[in-house]
Amino acid sequence: MSDVPLIPRRWNDVDISGIEGKKFFITGGTSGLGKESAAALIRRGAHVTITARSEQKGAAMVAELGGKNIDYALLDLTDLASVKACAAGVKTNIDVLILNAGVMATPFLLTKDKFELQMGTNHLGHFALAGLLRKQVTSRIVSVASQAHRLGNFGNGTKEEIRAKCLGQGEYKPWGAYGATKLANLLFTHELQRLSIKNSWGIDAMAAHPGWSNTNLQNVSPQMREANAEARITSAMNDLFAQSAQRGSLPVLAAATYTPLLGGSYIGPDGFMEMRGYPKLTRGSS
Repeated sequence: MSDVPLIPRRWNDVDISGIEGKKFFITGGTSGLGKESAAALIRRGAHVTITARSEQKGAAMVAELGGKNIDYALLDLTDLASVKACAAGVKTNIDVLILNAGVMATPFLLTKDKFELQMGTNHLGHFALAGLLRKQVTSRIVSVASQAHRLGNFGNGTKEEIRAKCLGQGEYKPWGAYGATKLANLLFTHELQRLSIKNSWGIDAMAAHPGWSNTNLQNVSPQMREANAEARITSAMNDLFAQSAQRGSLPVLAAATYTPLLGGSYIGPDGFMEMRGYPKLTRGSS
């Protein structure tokens, strides 16, 4: 363990160095962790491409973040044709790809390609995008995970059970489905790192989770169900107890930019139960 590089205590975005002119591609960069990550990277001299589901949102965020060293690409992770078109529009190499966009504990819905919405958005869409861009990524692919991976499972891991989970077959439990997507993110990171080493791709696969951070992610499910009272309670709980989205972005930024980290590293907050704090090297539970 002494040979494993640790992140300096109280590492912050001001400690990011050596990224001037480097190119970062962040899915879901119009709010929350993606927005905060993009802002921090731009401040340190990087060029950032964020994705948005509409021209309006993308252009508005580019303007909000200063309009310099930032652009946007259209991407709808629930539509694999959109994923393919987005990847085809990337004409240059990318230093770091950050797979950040996601939904959480939504009502049961299917994507355009007939996958369960959360699995399609949080994992399968990102899996496809990473595969299409893999040869253009020169340094790292970072998956934004969650401690909610402990809520997910794929049964005995047979192809039939995995397929059923992806298609939303059987009893649907919103939080269990969300946990399965986050477990898939970690398994993807592990396997991508293994394949990168085996095939000499030169990519380090990383994962990071933000703890409990105050973003709009928790409000999406109540809004979709028109549960206005629940949405207000969730928002109030976030305001009272969650750390800021800026602080929540730090593990993601460390995974993306702290060069001593080894491929396959998993980064989370260093505070109580990893719910808040500065970045540290962590591990997923079995």
